[in-house]
Amino acid sequence: MPKIQRDGAEIWWDVRGAPDAPPLVLAAGLGGTHGWWAPQLDAYAREFRVLVFDQRGTGNSSRVPVASVGQMAADLAAVMDAAGMPRAAYLGHSTGGAIGVALALAEPARLSRMVVYASTTHGDRYRHRVFALRKILMERAGADAYARYTTLLLHPPYWINANEARIAADEAAAAGALGDPVVQGSRLDAILAFDPRAELPRLRPPLMVLCADDDILTPRYFSEEMAALVPGAYAVFVPRGGHALSRTEPALFDSIVLPFLREAP
Repeated sequence: MPKIQRDGAEIWWDVRGAPDAPPLVLAAGLGGTHGWWAPQLDAYAREFRVLVFDQRGTGNSSRVPVASVGQMAADLAAVMDAAGMPRAAYLGHSTGGAIGVALALAEPARLSRMVVYASTTHGDRYRHRVFALRKILMERAGADAYARYTTLLLHPPYWINANEARIAADEAAAAGALGDPVVQGSRLDAILAFDPRAELPRLRPPLMVLCADDDILTPRYFSEEMAALVPGAYAVFVPRGGHALSRTEPALFDSIVLPFLREAP
């Protein structure tokens, strides 16, 4: 699979779908890898030319520290250029949502429309406390413990109770895709430091903000704030699904985001 060299790292990427289909970028959350979109990728590639990538510090990309969300947005811009995709619709989860916001603010012509799902506007005290514990687990107990705690942050109890066998496999894959504690710590620090609130009023791509009411990792007040700050944006909230809505309730998720992504620019 192709990689690009940028700013001291190799960034892995791939494209699925017909060459003449409408372009769409899928960006994962803090885990950073394209595998997050497994429930969506094949179906979306039947309608779109879908670009996926592994973020700096994760997966098939270089396991090197991250300087900022802006650096990851510049990585994505370079990947889009390498893929011959100068402009695309965008679907970003959590940290992936922040990457899309950073890219749209830096290069407004890049994104034709955006879905920002389960993301944030800044690192508040609640998020700092959650992430401090994640860093301690990664440093002292290792990637397996970090992945097991992440399961509790991503998924609501009803889904965990019904998917024990799947969770074990997902945790093993997630642990294997992480960098070392320094690398993952830099990713946690980067998203906590990202605060675009003063710039959000100049965000121009049509924007849908999506969040589940039972998301404990990026509570809905972040999505409410983003929708209020971006002109013309609107928010969609669903009762349950947790931080991993696209994986816990994929049919519901797709029924919300696909009609928006299909709209012409």
